[in-house]
Amino acid sequence: MKDQYNYYKNILEGERLPTAIVDLDVLDKNIESIVKRAKGKKIRVASKSIRCKSILKRILESHPEAFNGLMCFSPEEAVDLAVHGFDNLLVAYPYTRDLQLVRVFPKIKEGKNIILMGDLPEHFENYDRLAKKNGVVVNVCLDIDMSTKFPGIWFGVYRSSLRELSQLRKVLSTIKECPNLRLVGLMGYEAQIAGVCDSNPYTKLINPIIRLLKKLSINRIHKKRASMVQTCRDYGIELDFVNGGGTGSIESTYKDESVNEIAVGSGFFSPILFDYYKDFHYSPAAFYAIEVTRKSQNNIYTCAGGGYVASGSLGREKLPTPFLPEKVKLIPNEMAGEVQTPISYSGEIRIGDPVFFRHSKAGELCERFNDVLLVSNAQVIQRVPTYRGEGKCYL
Repeated sequence: MKDQYNYYKNILEGERLPTAIVDLDVLDKNIESIVKRAKGKKIRVASKSIRCKSILKRILESHPEAFNGLMCFSPEEAVDLAVHGFDNLLVAYPYTRDLQLVRVFPKIKEGKNIILMGDLPEHFENYDRLAKKNGVVVNVCLDIDMSTKFPGIWFGVYRSSLRELSQLRKVLSTIKECPNLRLVGLMGYEAQIAGVCDSNPYTKLINPIIRLLKKLSINRIHKKRASMVQTCRDYGIELDFVNGGGTGSIESTYKDESVNEIAVGSGFFSPILFDYYKDFHYSPAAFYAIEVTRKSQNNIYTCAGGGYVASGSLGREKLPTPFLPEKVKLIPNEMAGEVQTPISYSGEIRIGDPVFFRHSKAGELCERFNDVLLVSNAQVIQRVPTYRGEGKCYL
């Protein structure tokens, strides 16, 4: 809408461009919607989708009764968050090198709850070795594979090695022999439900197939995760938490009685990929603005910067998408570029005006900017650093 464009344009008057923006009013609405969708299940916030301490704090403090800590993407990140007062920090991926883990143990000794992830016996044997060396007991979590196998189709991701109960029993036996470990959690992430778009405008022929596969997978996923939890109980282990889901699967994950917390990250910012789900929609809370610097011919403008492409499998949906003014389009032969981005637009726009883009994925936007402009009620409230702005690059 023209009014929405002018709303954000006026806010940015006098600000440096490019800049990343988070609209706190929209963010707060997305938080409310996510809490309602979880229907009483605890929510663990995925920090990789935010990558800004100030915003993580705002989310957690908005509903203390609903949120249950953070899901981090590296041990170093968890330590840095612990230093700044965060706690209950689940590192969602296994790490093995001593230098990646060495800072974790002093924080645990101080009383911080940093939980390490694993799925192979070697992961837990290594954690136990380092925990013993540092004189601590470390909380650990199992990463269970939730992929679904159909004839000729592996519907899911290649992530955990724990696919069968026999594999789980082997790892549980290993953990029982590790006196410096305490198994407190199980994570079963149904990536094929939570992370796969089923209303993608660029894959219209495939969307119905994806929706069918999702429908056929959900019951299998719930049964598998419940059986894994029961196997832990059979080994005398009562888990503190069983984590599942993501923004894209809240409706199905909360129905799994074995799950007591749901991981959510991207939904708070609502990047462009989350427009491509059939069953839910949020408003974009995070986006970025680049400056129009040239007009090369009628209806063709050039902006500075803008080529912030998302990770993952290559596809049109991974490119940044013009957001405002409406009907701005990328030029197919050039798209969003490293130092300049040409656009076509038939409306009125001036040299120096901003053009607003949405990133394909949530947290990766913050890897492109040192800080984020927080806006509310038609004004800039604060400029806060991202992880990058604090000099942190964890991966």
